[in-house]
Amino acid sequence: MRVLCFIFLCVLCVGDVSAANGPVRYQVQGETFEGYYLSPAAHAPLVLLVHDWDGLTAYEIKRAEMLAGLGYAVFAVDLFGAGIRPDTVEEKKQRTSVLYNDRGRMRLLLRGGLEAAKAQGGNTANGVAMGYCFGGAAVLELARSGVDLKGFVSFHGGLETPEGQDYKATKGKLLILHGTADSAVSMEQFAALADTLEERGVAHEMITYGGAPHGFTVFGTDRYREDADKKSWNRFAEFLEQTLR
Repeated sequence: MRVLCFIFLCVLCVGDVSAANGPVRYQVQGETFEGYYLSPAAHAPLVLLVHDWDGLTAYEIKRAEMLAGLGYAVFAVDLFGAGIRPDTVEEKKQRTSVLYNDRGRMRLLLRGGLEAAKAQGGNTANGVAMGYCFGGAAVLELARSGVDLKGFVSFHGGLETPEGQDYKATKGKLLILHGTADSAVSMEQFAALADTLEERGVAHEMITYGGAPHGFTVFGTDRYREDADKKSWNRFAEFLEQTLR
């Protein structure tokens, strides 16, 4: 599993994953959701992947394939519902606002995704959660909930701690990968989170990438920054290797 270099495109071709891999429909309190599961081997360490505000799309599947190519099982969770993949800014804002305004539901759906991963054979006892943008904020919500995972990773995610919450229940290490040029999530919020984690004694590492705007890892957009994407992915791969056994 050792990562000696950044294997960026060739890992998109994952030929040795099992036939059971692919879309997974599951239920959370009677509601139907559709995640995506990949595993290169039985008992592989698990990555719970949380999508951006447009739902679980080809982008998350590509990232899941990259992780499977590095030897990790991946469950890409669905927080919106089966078939709900917003394609306008207005709908994306509406879907995420529902969860930002109901943190209990956000936690319920995240834990439901974790249970779905376990039902697929995911090794939840040896797992890390990670997410992009909205998904990064959701991963920090999961960390604050006290779920028993070994790590929590946010790529250009929301960093503010909601009123009345803290990190006293957090069990795993945090890795925050942020763009210094992010106009949606300020460096003041980045610094405030660092202070909060330090005060609580939560193990953490926080990195900013110069010139990287919000969404700097999203391929094919004007926000994409190849240098920051490669560096953050390399650090993430190292973090997984260091954290999961």
